Amino acid sequence: PGRFIPVAEASGLIVALGNWMLKAVCRQLAAWREAGLPPLSVAVNLEARHFRDPECPQHICDLLAAHGLGPDALELELTESSLLDASTQTTDTLLALQQLGIGLAIDDFGTGYSSLSYLKRLPITALKIDQTFVRDLVVDSDDRILAATIVNLGHSLGLKVVAEGVETLPQLLLLRQIGCDVVQGYYYAKPMPVDELETFVRNWPRGTED
Repeated sequence: PGRFIPVAEASGLIVALGNWMLKAVCRQLAAWREAGLPPLSVAVNLEARHFRDPECPQHICDLLAAHGLGPDALELELTESSLLDASTQTTDTLLALQQLGIGLAIDDFGTGYSSLSYLKRLPITALKIDQTFVRDLVVDSDDRILAATIVNLGHSLGLKVVAEGVETLPQLLLLRQIGCDVVQGYYYAKPMPVDELETFVRNWPRGTED
């Protein structure tokens, strides 16, 4: 991704790529539902240009309807830096997506330079703590303070907080201690093919909070 995404952005293909990805995700979610898996939600990271497109909400609504999915099947992620120049159209698009019931998460939170005022004026539902703050969480008190601050900020605003890049049990325990809601990372699983993921989900113990 670090190599082909910049090429897609520079060539203007990033929106088409994102649309293809959304369609593929919805198709896969429908297949999992037909296979009897429990309801799943997939987070899809979209480039800022998607949110400047007034047709974006209707396009996503049509995709969900075509595959028989509810809005809770998707969570859309946008990077903090993409909000630096959030236009009126971007705000309108995000509000329309919120009205559809689709979750909106800020990815890599804490690494951008945008004003925190967007947390007040945009309908964000989740913050994702960047893995750079998680990696040295156990040995670096500054990272622990920053992670705890993000959790407290998110909860004060009524937002879910997700930690990225969790790879060890001590990291997980510290994140639980500071009240992080959800974690993701290699501690639980690495990226895997669809058939392996289906087995993983079927074997996941019910009632777990992670």
